[in-house]
Amino acid sequence: MPTAKSKARILVVDDEAAQMRALCDTLPVEDYDAVGFTDARSALAELQRTKCDLLLADLMMPGMDGIELLRAAREIDPHLVGIIMTGDGTIATAVEAMKAGALDYILKPFKLSVVIPVLERALAVRRLHLENAELALRVRERTLELEAANRELEAFAYSVAHDLRGPLSVIVGYAETLIEDHSAQWPDQPQQLAGAILASGEHMQRLIDGLLRLSRFGRQPLSKGPVDVGALVGEVVDELRRQHAGREVFVHLGEIPGCVGDQALLRQVLVNLLSNAFKFTRAREKPLVTVIGWTEGRETVYCVRDNGAGFDMQQADKLFAAFQRFHDSDEYEGTGIGLSIASRIVQRHGGRIWASAEVGKGAAFYFSIPD
Repeated sequence: MPTAKSKARILVVDDEAAQMRALCDTLPVEDYDAVGFTDARSALAELQRTKCDLLLADLMMPGMDGIELLRAAREIDPHLVGIIMTGDGTIATAVEAMKAGALDYILKPFKLSVVIPVLERALAVRRLHLENAELALRVRERTLELEAANRELEAFAYSVAHDLRGPLSVIVGYAETLIEDHSAQWPDQPQQLAGAILASGEHMQRLIDGLLRLSRFGRQPLSKGPVDVGALVGEVVDELRRQHAGREVFVHLGEIPGCVGDQALLRQVLVNLLSNAFKFTRAREKPLVTVIGWTEGRETVYCVRDNGAGFDMQQADKLFAAFQRFHDSDEYEGTGIGLSIASRIVQRHGGRIWASAEVGKGAAFYFSIPD
C-alpha cells in the first residue's frame, strides 16, 4: 500500500504504443510511478514480479482484452484496483467492466485532468481495501489469541477446581464426623459453628462441581445433527414432574420446531431453563410454564416462560455470568451456574440467549440456534 513516502505504482497496458508511452511519460509528473506494456501477457508477468497499485488498461486489445486482463490480474493481486480505457463508451461496456472488478472507466480520447481524479478515487478505494484487510487480519489474530486464552483459563479453572475437591472433602467429612459423634456433648455455640463449617463446605463443593461442569461444557466437542427439540422438552418436563411430585405445575407446550445441533448439550440448556422455571414458580398458587418456538430468518428461536418470581431487568447484564444469584439462597437453592452453562452451550452453537422479566410477574428466557 502506498504511504506518504512512496508513490503509487500504475501498470499501464495499451496496444497503442504511443498512447502507452504518453501516459508513462506524463504520470510521473503527477507524482505516480508508471510502467507500461503493449500486451496483456507481459503486463501479467510484470505483476507477478512486482506489486502494482492500479491497472490502467485499454478495453480492446488483441489476444486478451482489458476485462480479461483485469480478471487475471486480480487473481494475482485481489486488492489491485482497475480502470478500463475505451473508445466505445456504452452501458454494456461499463457493466461488463464493473463485473470484472473495474472501479471506473475512461472514454478515449481523454485529457489528463480527467484521468487524475479517477486515479485518485481508485487509489483511495485500494487504501480502504487494504486497511480493511489488515483490520480483518488483526481481528482474526486477536480472536485466536482470545480463544487460546479462554482455553487456558478453562483448563486452569478445571485444574484448580479438581485439586480443591480433595482437601474440601476432608474438611466436610471431618465436620460430619464431629457433629455425628460429639455434638450431643457440645454446648450450643460449638454446635452452631460446626454446623456452619459443614454447610459452608457443602456449599463450596456445589460451587466447585458447578465450575467443573462449566469447564466441561466449554471444552466438550460439538456433535451436531437433527434435533427434535419438542421431544426433548417433553422428556425434561416429565423428569421435572417426577422430581416435583408434590406440586402441580401446569406446562403449556406450543409449536416447537426442530433444529440442527448437539442433542445432549441442547438438552442441558432445556434442563437448566426448565428447572429454573419450576423452581421460581414454587410460591405461585397456580404455577404456569410455557415453552414455544418459531423460525425467524435463518435461526430458530425458543422461549421458556414462567409466572414465577422474576427479577429486576436492571441486573440483566449479570444474568449469564457464573455464580450470579438474584434471589436469597435461603428462599431458592442453587449456585448460579445453570444459566452460565446454558449461555455457553448456545454461544458454542453460534446462537444467542437473552431474557425479559419483571419482579413478581415471572420471566421469559429466549435462545436461538442458527440454521
